[in-house]
Amino acid sequence: MGVGKHIDDYRDIVGNNTIDRLEEKAGKLKDKHIVNVNSTSSGGGVAGLLLSIVPLMNDLGIDVGWRIHKGSEDFFKVTKSFHNSLQGGEINLTDIKQKIYRQWAEFNSKIDHFEKHDIVVIHDPQPLIRINTREVNSQKWVWRCHIDMENPNPVAFNYLKQFIDRYDKVVTTQKIEGIKTPQKLMPPSIDPLNTINKPLKQKTISKYLHKAGIERDKPIISQVGRFDKWKDPLGVIDVWKEANKEVDCKLILLGNIASDDPEGPEMFEKVKKKAEKYEDVTAIAETNEVLVNAVQRVSDVVLQKSIKEGFALTVSEALWKETPVIGTNSGGIPLQINDGENGFLVNSDKEAADKVVELIKNPVKAEKMGEKGKEIVRKKFLITRQMEDWIDIYNELVN
Repeated sequence: MGVGKHIDDYRDIVGNNTIDRLEEKAGKLKDKHIVNVNSTSSGGGVAGLLLSIVPLMNDLGIDVGWRIHKGSEDFFKVTKSFHNSLQGGEINLTDIKQKIYRQWAEFNSKIDHFEKHDIVVIHDPQPLIRINTREVNSQKWVWRCHIDMENPNPVAFNYLKQFIDRYDKVVTTQKIEGIKTPQKLMPPSIDPLNTINKPLKQKTISKYLHKAGIERDKPIISQVGRFDKWKDPLGVIDVWKEANKEVDCKLILLGNIASDDPEGPEMFEKVKKKAEKYEDVTAIAETNEVLVNAVQRVSDVVLQKSIKEGFALTVSEALWKETPVIGTNSGGIPLQINDGENGFLVNSDKEAADKVVELIKNPVKAEKMGEKGKEIVRKKFLITRQMEDWIDIYNELVN
């Protein structure tokens, strides 16, 4: 994760002007209190972002806290159904589900005390309903949506819209149609000084790959990310099968299972079962940032075959390591991949397989794409840019 970092540590990466500007803007928020709320401290991109941003905001002198919205197994089943349906899936929205959702909001409001905070930032659908427990009218509430809401299921959307419309601001990666609240478009970012992104010595890479049973005797393609149906890990194996007819290569599916995702273990079992049929396909469910880092670095090509995708930080992570990415034309992925420049955007398994073959057969082209990828991330998708976006929002809301 890379704990104990300071804002000055980023000067060499983004330049003095950026850090000086952050410090100046942060100075206007010295007496303000801000709190973030999400539903897990580990697994998935939201937790990863908060682990970096919250301490760095405090290092800038802004009082920013972080709370975990607690829930039972039933609660997380309900909120996973919201997550799926907001991305277009089916939902049976019963009174019992609504009651469970309400009860856990009330429970959490009794153990989290926000009266002294100027801004409350709620992440994703799990704690969205917490707006109903707002006690201080002068307080500003922001909903940060990290999921792909391009075509939400109308039943789920109409139910959750009543809460979204009560917020002062919605921050999202792509515009959400049909809500009243003012929106700010903000893509997420990666932390270049986190363990998952820091440079690695060859010795370290070899050690971690060896421990995971990964040999480097053939070209490697990989997909990193939660084992979630929306990231289509089973379809990634189909892409590998197609590409493997042309180029003898390996596939690594590496991901974690977020604690607030009850469908994760079942999805991983399906992937593992399919992977076990092929000698050159490896599926690993492990939260090990050094291993993720190593795999993204040694991959000849990284895939991001999401059906729906809020952003996919794993795309920027791979590009930062100068590895070209083939991604679907979905959600926030096209924001990161300039087709033909730092990777390819594809619309089918066949197209994805063809591009895998093209990059493996043309290593010089792949290398140039990787170099361009790193510069695109440096300009657009590093944590300092996202911190400045947030500080601008905070200043707009309370100053």
